[in-house]
Amino acid sequence: MPRRNRVTPFGELVAVPARGAFLGNRGCLHDGHGAIRRGWATRAWICCLLDFKGRRQPLMQPGCYTELFFRDEATALAAGHRPCAQCRRADFDRFRAHWTNGNRLAAPPRAPDLDARLHAERIDTATRARRLHPLPPDLPDGAFVARGGDAFLVAAGRLHRWSPDGYADAGPLPPDGAALLTPPSIVAALADGYRPHMGI
Repeated sequence: MPRRNRVTPFGELVAVPARGAFLGNRGCLHDGHGAIRRGWATRAWICCLLDFKGRRQPLMQPGCYTELFFRDEATALAAGHRPCAQCRRADFDRFRAHWTNGNRLAAPPRAPDLDARLHAERIDTATRARRLHPLPPDLPDGAFVARGGDAFLVAAGRLHRWSPDGYADAGPLPPDGAALLTPPSIVAALADGYRPHMGI
């Protein structure tokens, strides 16, 4: 039976058999029986490599972080995760440089400051619900929009409907009646030139 550790672009955790291309971490979300009890335990939501220095451990060990999985990096970014500064150091440095420039900051933020900004953009702290945002004038490749309860990846001027098993072409831009799903500060990094892995 699949574990409830696959992440949708909305940041929801679902139990599906589809495998992931990236690993994620939001702290320990599960109890001693492996059941998910919370949506996050830290503001640092990160996107990691599946394999790093040959490390192996059984999934969802009691008291350890909950291993989450993403279809691709674009899905992780839409959910509000950022590249890990340890196992993906070069990607983190590249992401932070584009994030700094795209958001017109004078200097690169410390990781905790970046995480605090992303947390405010992905979660409404009053309701603990996922936040959606107005669409910017232009949507860069790698951004996600939400429409009618579905998530759509923007790539090569077209929308692609997300599912755990892959993407289906859903038509050209603009996405009428849609809202921005990827946090705006990440969209600014994408517009500045950060290119995530997209599994299409």
